[in-house]
Amino acid sequence: MKHCDVLVVGGGPAGSSLAWGLRNSGLDVLIIDRKTFPRDKVCAGWITPAVIETLQIDTEDYCQKHVFEPIRGFRIGVIGGDAIEIPYNGKPVSYGIRRYEFDNYLLGRTSATFRPGMAFKNMLRDGQTWIVNNEIRTPLVIGAGGHFCPVARCIGAGIEHAENPVVAQEMEFRLTRRQSSACELRPDMPELYFCNDFRGYGWLFRKGDYLNIGLGREDPDNLPGHTNAFCDFLRHRGKIPRNLPGKFNGHAYHLYHHCQRPLFTDGVLLIGDAAGLACSQSGEGIRPAVESGIMAANIIHNTRGNYDRDSLEPYHESIRQRFGERKGNGAITAFMPAWIKHYLAGRLLATRWFTRSVLMNHWFLHSNQKTLSL
Repeated sequence: MKHCDVLVVGGGPAGSSLAWGLRNSGLDVLIIDRKTFPRDKVCAGWITPAVIETLQIDTEDYCQKHVFEPIRGFRIGVIGGDAIEIPYNGKPVSYGIRRYEFDNYLLGRTSATFRPGMAFKNMLRDGQTWIVNNEIRTPLVIGAGGHFCPVARCIGAGIEHAENPVVAQEMEFRLTRRQSSACELRPDMPELYFCNDFRGYGWLFRKGDYLNIGLGREDPDNLPGHTNAFCDFLRHRGKIPRNLPGKFNGHAYHLYHHCQRPLFTDGVLLIGDAAGLACSQSGEGIRPAVESGIMAANIIHNTRGNYDRDSLEPYHESIRQRFGERKGNGAITAFMPAWIKHYLAGRLLATRWFTRSVLMNHWFLHSNQKTLSL
């Protein structure tokens, strides 16, 4: 029987951030993941400076071997309509990354033991410890396996107990030399286009020679149709090649304020998308994943090996203080007729002040929020 102090199920940014936060703790940390890294991950692939600061990433070192595209502005619009440019002067406000590279890099910075290709099968309570897959004994299991995290399911956090998730489709591919020279998309200015019903948005990012296209919606009905319509719009504007390679890949996640998943139980913590922490306004998942991993690491440091519910309760309070109260369907917009929300959103997006100060600075970039430290 293999013994470890902390078992992390999932090697993405949430799991690797927690393991990195425990690197000097003296704890034996084991990460398992059913995938072999590096691996592709459905994501737009952009991080804010706060993520870099929290994880103390050496950007000069990172950009030597990885895509690291400085972002100095955005083009914002509605699918089928025109867009306005929101430029930023000074330092970059975000960076375009490839999840294929970024996740593998974060995993390599930890001192944890990593066992790729190991799927989570089961976990049984045995006194004050868990036995996972009938072969690993540990006092603490970390669910970091994303929206469909099996650890979350084991503690009663199945997707049937929460609001409908956001569903997304994404494709990232390397442009040919001809496509690259013909592509008019500015690498430092990604483009975001909201659906006409404002229940989702599409994105178009260029990161060096790579192009990332995707669309996410709160309404799961006919997602491929919405994605195809978005691509037709981009083709008409000359933004993407006529023929896209491969196919779109799918993903799902819960928005924080609409999700009621439990965050912990005896000997278990959920972090990142497994806990349903994606930003409610933008759907961003990387920063909440990283921050929840760091918060969980802090709690583990403080509990000194006692992982009962009372000892883990401060994690819930840390999440609440950082991300606010979960509101369910209590927001006033939940009771507005669709045509009113459409009218208001359309008028606001045409206002440069709202688009810059509220939509980008507050909802997407979270420039008003202090950086989280270990």
